[in-house]
Amino acid sequence: MARLAQTAGLTDVQQEIVSTVRDFVDKEIIPVATGLEHRDEYPQQIVDGLKELGLFGLMIPEEYGGLGESLLTYALCVEEIARGWMSVSGIINTHFIVAYMLKQHGTQEQKDYFLPKMALGDIRGAFSMSEPALGSDVSAITSKAVKDGDEYVLTGQKMWLTNGGTSSLVAVLVRSDEGHPEGTAPHKSMTTFLVEKEPGFGEVRPGLTIPGKIDKMGYKGVDTTELIMDGLRIPADRVLGGTTGRGFYQMMDGVEVGRVNVAARGCGVAQRAFELGVQYAQQRHTFGKPIAQHQAIQFKLAEMATKVEAAHAMMVNAARKKDSGQRNDLEAGMAKYLASEYCKEVVEDAFRIHGGYGFSKEYEIERLYREAPMLLIGEGTAEIQKMIIGRRLLEEYRFQG
Repeated sequence: MARLAQTAGLTDVQQEIVSTVRDFVDKEIIPVATGLEHRDEYPQQIVDGLKELGLFGLMIPEEYGGLGESLLTYALCVEEIARGWMSVSGIINTHFIVAYMLKQHGTQEQKDYFLPKMALGDIRGAFSMSEPALGSDVSAITSKAVKDGDEYVLTGQKMWLTNGGTSSLVAVLVRSDEGHPEGTAPHKSMTTFLVEKEPGFGEVRPGLTIPGKIDKMGYKGVDTTELIMDGLRIPADRVLGGTTGRGFYQMMDGVEVGRVNVAARGCGVAQRAFELGVQYAQQRHTFGKPIAQHQAIQFKLAEMATKVEAAHAMMVNAARKKDSGQRNDLEAGMAKYLASEYCKEVVEDAFRIHGGYGFSKEYEIERLYREAPMLLIGEGTAEIQKMIIGRRLLEEYRFQG
């Protein structure tokens, strides 16, 4: 095993899980990832393999048939998977955000019904906050739910659903003004609905349409979609936690897990870029010697390795903080910001080391170069992370004048 990005203090079980996932990535993902990515093909065989490994139940408590592992174990597995192909980590991330939200906020009936099937990977999760005109401003959500007897009628258009087509359960955040007087703060009149659907595209249940895959620069293979609700009827027992008006807080709790995940993805992609750069630098000769012996290239490798190590340490710290039951929005924001920025820089340096060959679709670095930018945007842009970090720092270091 390589020297970089090691994690001290892991239990034997954690080490075994991470090592099993790494072997799976080396044998089953890396050899096929670039071909699948170029064809924008859903990695069904890989997903089936992850199901067999029990990875869809990794963080789901044992009483519901999962492995009951920590966020740290999960983040280290995501790091390994993203090292192989980032899109695959997206398939399990959204699933886990929904499972985590159910575990933390669901009613007993909702947990009993969904979590055992999610642990097996038979129900796969997606979650939906964003809308076409929304960007980072979650409080501006216009999709709404109106109470009608024992049901709610949902209307509106959502955007950027990872797993939108392949999922069978979507946690959808909408505005629900019922029971909230005029003038209630926007984030206090939002509700998360648990929407069950058939996998696929088109009208997947009455009033719910998944139009098709959005064609993207990178992050291919995994389906990213819109979701259109037009008179979608959802029973009241599918309000997450059973009470309206709590959706914003539930989603933000889930996104903290998601931010650790995006940091882990950044770490994994950066590690792979470093591996490709350091290998290529030892094989490629110029001026009579391997380019790794040129000081200019050694400087690049030194910077890349330092960034890989720093990002990994911050990601591990953020995961451990959440696992200890403490609020980790500051640490998760810092880890996500640093890991995504460093990932972009490490990938670009590996691309430069490859010279002209980095531009060729034959070389893996070309794929990584298109994938890294997604991490600058997913689960909150770098600018949003800096806003969160800044506000939290001012809370922590309030001037007592």
